[in-house]
Amino acid sequence: MTIAPNPYSRTRKRLLAAAASLAIAGGIGFGAVATGTAPVLADAVRVEAPQVPGFADVVERVSPAVVSVKVKAKIEPAADDGSEQSDDPDGMNNLPDNPQLRQFFKQFRGFGDQNGHDGGNRRFSHRDHNNDQPRPVAQGSGFFISDDGYLVTNNHVVEEGSAFTVVMNDGKELDAKLIGTDPRTDLAVLKVDGVGKFTYVDFADDSKVRVGDWVVAVGNPFGLGGTVTAGIVSARGRDIGAGPYDDFIQIDASVNRGNSGGPTFNLNGQVVGINTAIFSPSGGSVGIAFDIPASTAKQVVQDLMKSGSVQRGWLGVEIQPVTSDIAESLGLKSQNGALVSGAQDGGPGKKAGITAGDVITQVEGKDVASPKELARLIGAYPPGKSVDVTVWRDGKSQTIKVDLGTLPSTDKQASADPQQPAAPAKPAALADLGLTVTKSENGKGLVVTDVDPDSDAADRGIQPGDVITSVNSTEVNGTDDVAKAMADAVKSGRKAVLMQITRDDSNRFVALPVAKG
Repeated sequence: MTIAPNPYSRTRKRLLAAAASLAIAGGIGFGAVATGTAPVLADAVRVEAPQVPGFADVVERVSPAVVSVKVKAKIEPAADDGSEQSDDPDGMNNLPDNPQLRQFFKQFRGFGDQNGHDGGNRRFSHRDHNNDQPRPVAQGSGFFISDDGYLVTNNHVVEEGSAFTVVMNDGKELDAKLIGTDPRTDLAVLKVDGVGKFTYVDFADDSKVRVGDWVVAVGNPFGLGGTVTAGIVSARGRDIGAGPYDDFIQIDASVNRGNSGGPTFNLNGQVVGINTAIFSPSGGSVGIAFDIPASTAKQVVQDLMKSGSVQRGWLGVEIQPVTSDIAESLGLKSQNGALVSGAQDGGPGKKAGITAGDVITQVEGKDVASPKELARLIGAYPPGKSVDVTVWRDGKSQTIKVDLGTLPSTDKQASADPQQPAAPAKPAALADLGLTVTKSENGKGLVVTDVDPDSDAADRGIQPGDVITSVNSTEVNGTDDVAKAMADAVKSGRKAVLMQITRDDSNRFVALPVAKG
């Protein structure tokens, strides 16, 4: 019987022979291959990703200059009649007679231990409490701007305070004194006296800041201290209605309560803005924060360090935006400028000859884009400064030299002359404008008695009771004056007339389209 060879056995022999040959060729014994080698493992997965710029170097350098600001104030006692109030030592006599409610308030206010028992030394006493000692009322952020201890924060952080403590990056606490505040820009300067020199930072040239630039915010959110967040510049020139000099930089770095007064840095470690406000329906950060620009802060801070206050120039005029209709009615090619709705009696503007209806287009050769821009330009000059103000009047530009006054602490209101009663006039209709008017009691202007709800006048906010004092800078005392002004506008190729309206002793201008055909 013939037995076929085992193919597996032959294959095994061939493999062993081949392995032996390789081992001998490599200079080692076959036995060494079996006993002296370890299995080779594959390398771990590793991805070579593009390197994203980090912020650690910036943060490391600037953090020592950023501080937390603790504010304390003296709180007056609820009753200051000299009595010890011994009949209500816990201050809870006014609570309802509910044991659970009283127990809750005891624990909430710190009376007794968690088991409801009086610990002996934790009971509130009006007699023992020292009302002369300042109590914490606010926390914010700040940053040093000089090596001798001057630092910047927000006015709204310190405005209620009587004592201030600065907490350094390393936890050291130092007393600070208030040098000055400027509520109009929400800025304040404190001074710390300490041994040695302080790490400080510089303001950036924020005119070079572009939307999309990286920024880093450092501050004290929720009292946590030294917290860093990053984002980009989201927008510039934001007006949020906070004050007359709104020109905020919007960022999307996470900014929360306690960040107020803290700096926002560029990647060079320079301060581009100061955190002052957030938009937050929820109370926390939603990625919309507003910074005071470095250019504004730098000038204000210098004035505060020098004199403790800021003195600004004052023009003494009431102004409003130039709309497209107003520009059309006045023959202006653009909506730039600030329309003067009134010049205050005794103010620098009125003394120099600026009148209602003028459109201020330039100050010292600098273009005025809007009323806010005019306020910033004028406020940047010191009181007493003589400036050239360019106005658009009667279809042409002219320059008026104005000696600026000092901006009052409160806005002055233009006073109105008392009106003498007179016989009521018969109402007249200005059908083309959707208005019914009558002569005013003092004989100056036309009083609006009715407004067609479907008219352009109603759309532009004219109401019964408004007084029309002029049309296209021409005083009106009757409907004929209005009709003539409208006809003149049509002859000049204009599509609207500009009406000066008085309401509640204040002036404004409204542009109304003239009749077609």
